Amino acid sequence: MQDKGQAKAARWTLDRTASTSAGRVAYGIAGDGPPLVLAHGWPWSSFSWHRIIPALSERFTVHWYDMPGFGRSELSPPRPPSLAVQGEVFGEMLDHWRLDAPMVAAHDFGGTVTLRAHLLHGRDFAGLVLMNVVAMRPWGSEFFEHVKAHVSVFTGLPPHIHAAIVCAYIDSALADAIPQEDCRQLDAPWLTPAGQKAFWRQFELADEAFTAEIEPQYGALRCPTSILWGTDDPWIPMARGMALAERVGVTLTPLSGLGHLPQLEAPDVVLRELLFHLAKR
Repeated sequence: MQDKGQAKAARWTLDRTASTSAGRVAYGIAGDGPPLVLAHGWPWSSFSWHRIIPALSERFTVHWYDMPGFGRSELSPPRPPSLAVQGEVFGEMLDHWRLDAPMVAAHDFGGTVTLRAHLLHGRDFAGLVLMNVVAMRPWGSEFFEHVKAHVSVFTGLPPHIHAAIVCAYIDSALADAIPQEDCRQLDAPWLTPAGQKAFWRQFELADEAFTAEIEPQYGALRCPTSILWGTDDPWIPMARGMALAERVGVTLTPLSGLGHLPQLEAPDVVLRELLFHLAKR
């Protein structure tokens, strides 16, 4: 359900805000049709969906938001924006939008967020599409673990060194090049003083306990579920996706030659697969 008087702009924008238990959240809505909610991952924002939102909005009322601690939402929220908190906030956003059982598409740790909302907080979905998600242990690279052990050192880096690391880290997720403007937009929220603190704080908050708590329940999802996976993901190997698919009891759909950001690397491919899987719902 759209907010009263909302314009139906078929593009990515963050022109509205909501108050949540983890602070101010920026969001957008576009289109008309059955409700679809997009959940982004780390270290992205809802911008990661911007290339497919226009086409999705031709068939769905698409809802997206920057999670607390990310993008244009509150970067230093009153509650530390762990995955546990993000799962609660996802439910709060559904309440704000007055959505009882929308379709959901989740990427990266948006998978953990939406799965926790569904399995621990009783949120119902008409259908769930998981793409290259954080959902099965182990997760986190050697770099991730190193930073987690020395967060204070990285938080105090000179801005130009911080910027170089952020850019290199985001680039390392890709198997195919994306437009430079997209790279700049992905990097930008983290390059302010507040963004620098928020970026490194996420390493500190990461904890495999947030997926360990729900992994045993994956075989009991209450909604039709599809799993898409970039076969050349440098961050989360497809073997992890196959293990998730087996646990859920579905067949994984491979996205050939794509990395960890399929929706930006090959938006037409992802759009086709999303429309196919959502249409079955």
